[in-house]
Amino acid sequence: MKSSKTLTMAAIAATAAMTVAPAASWAEGTLERLKNAGTAKIAIANEPPYSSIDGDGNIGGAAPDVAKAVLNELGIENVEAVVVDYGAMIPGLLANRFDLVAAGLYIKPERCEAVLFSEPDVCDAEAFAVKAGNPKGLNNYADLASAGAVVGVCGGCAEEGYALDAGVARENVIVFPDGASGISMLQNGRIDAVALSGLVVADLLAKAGDSELEIVYPVGDAPQSCAGAAFRPADKDFRDAYDAALAKIKEDGSFKEIVDTYGFATQTALTKTRADYCPGS
Repeated sequence: MKSSKTLTMAAIAATAAMTVAPAASWAEGTLERLKNAGTAKIAIANEPPYSSIDGDGNIGGAAPDVAKAVLNELGIENVEAVVVDYGAMIPGLLANRFDLVAAGLYIKPERCEAVLFSEPDVCDAEAFAVKAGNPKGLNNYADLASAGAVVGVCGGCAEEGYALDAGVARENVIVFPDGASGISMLQNGRIDAVALSGLVVADLLAKAGDSELEIVYPVGDAPQSCAGAAFRPADKDFRDAYDAALAKIKEDGSFKEIVDTYGFATQTALTKTRADYCPGS
């Protein structure tokens, strides 16, 4: 029979073996882990043409398509997507629920304090959907405020901040669950405008097929924004490798081919840099 000392040493050895494995897995880094797995999980918003997923699980949209091309350059062949509200993307990323965000998340200074962004991938100007004839003359966010208009926005999206910064009353900024719901609210007279990026508004109006609605594009006092893939602060090596692969597909023309398909401002994404939106980055 083994002595108690022998059993204790065996238990210690077993415990040590159990603790070493996770440490080794962590030490390999996110990029190496994803390469070994051959699959990355991305967060998307299902907001065409930025990102989309159909009933069969097929992932599309400019941001995921760019991400798939970049990840393929890095040796990661498969991509899985989870649909997440914009406001939940950064918390979910930091909680390790997915490996990166590839949803057309705009690069904003306050977001740069929480996560790392890639160089820009998709860029667009802002737009409103309004009733035909634009009866309240809503051509910019200042008009929303002065007219006392009620505007619909998606939760956690940049448009919510634009409206509040322009002086729109908090009670006049209505958060909707998705763009189609926003259009329905506009049709029903519950709101006076839907504020989203230009190509999203155009896509929603095309799908609605309602001649009683029209687009205001671009919105006069809102910036043209650019998005990028988002990474956890600990994943700087992953982000830097992603940037290098993104630069490669920008140089070889495949980036332009992807982004042009969805109607985005390709030249803006080629000339703007992360530092234009994240000072000091």
